[in-house]
Amino acid sequence: MLDTLPNIRHLRAFAEVAEAHSISAAAERIFLSQSAITQAIKKLEVHFATDLFLRRHNGMFLTDAGQLLQRRVYRCMAFLRGGVREAMRIGDRKLEGSRVAGQPHTLISNAQLRSLFALQNATSYSVAARLIGVSQPALYRSAGELEDLLNTLLYEKTSAGISLTRAALRLVRACRLAVKEIEQAMGELSEFRGADSSQILVGSMPLARTYILPSAINGLARFKPEVRVGVIEGPYDDLLQRLLHGEVDVLIGALREPAPSTDILQERLFSTELSVVARRGHPLDGKTGLTLEDLAPYRWVVPRSGTPARRLFEQIIASHLPSAQVGLVECSSQVVIRELLLGSDRLTFISSHQIEHEQKEGILTVLDTELERPARPIGITIRKDWQPTTTQRLFISMLRDLSTGLKR
Repeated sequence: MLDTLPNIRHLRAFAEVAEAHSISAAAERIFLSQSAITQAIKKLEVHFATDLFLRRHNGMFLTDAGQLLQRRVYRCMAFLRGGVREAMRIGDRKLEGSRVAGQPHTLISNAQLRSLFALQNATSYSVAARLIGVSQPALYRSAGELEDLLNTLLYEKTSAGISLTRAALRLVRACRLAVKEIEQAMGELSEFRGADSSQILVGSMPLARTYILPSAINGLARFKPEVRVGVIEGPYDDLLQRLLHGEVDVLIGALREPAPSTDILQERLFSTELSVVARRGHPLDGKTGLTLEDLAPYRWVVPRSGTPARRLFEQIIASHLPSAQVGLVECSSQVVIRELLLGSDRLTFISSHQIEHEQKEGILTVLDTELERPARPIGITIRKDWQPTTTQRLFISMLRDLSTGLKR
């Protein structure tokens, strides 16, 4: 993540020059030499392959590209400032009585962020160092410098090894969102230069994988063939945490009611009914008006506990048919569910949209039952404070358009 990003401190220098319209004025405000700031600006312009300032006799003024970057840098710094304040508020002091710089968030370095992120995903300094390809002493030094900068304990020893303190966990989320803003800037500036090589990271739940998401990705590729799309699959709770930390841009799939976090926005695209599904040629295939008694002899494969589809299965079927819990298989993989159905007389309770291809191929079928067919909302979930790039807005627009013809 940080390997391709510019120096955070250079970005701060850029922001000060943009505000002061002067390198000399910015130098006085952030206590750097004019030559250091000049070099920082040059390195940023090389990194982004574009001019960020217009040099005039009366000062330095942002180019259009510079204005794009400025907006993202301000958001980056706001995330860092908020995260540092919260970490220092709830954290334990490293040294009592030690003074902290007036704006410690402006002094955080890329190396310190890299060590913080690595230690979030490791249980020792040695493992963390290997994860990011640095020596253990170098990582240990960077981690300690960040603690000293904030005068806050960020790491603690546990029975499992090294872990982040509560303060560090708050800080790491803010830092990841700050870094995400610069990644967004890189995407916007590449588009500005006419070579959009930005990336969209999508958290995908089962229903979206079969039609909406592949169609949207193919549609985007026709307009912007150089854009990279990353699809991350997993349990909803894991995907939600990735979304809240900026590791995923948007979630697609079943919405939760009520929303599990005040930091997200949910948008319904369409609703889909759940049905009892079996293999083609199942003993119940072709029969009409099936009741719970007709379903009683058969075993089930259903989504894992806590998902909307599982709750509806328990409400409509399992609560009235105790035998449905016998020999139950829990699974969220559509491939595995399909193979279990094809190799047995098991039943499942899912949306017919999820088996659209299998129905066309004549291998799975929706059974005709007298059961209630509840509808669940399918849509997108984003962070409230997310500001998408033009390309990301286009992708979401495509998702909306593709949903228009689906059952509402």
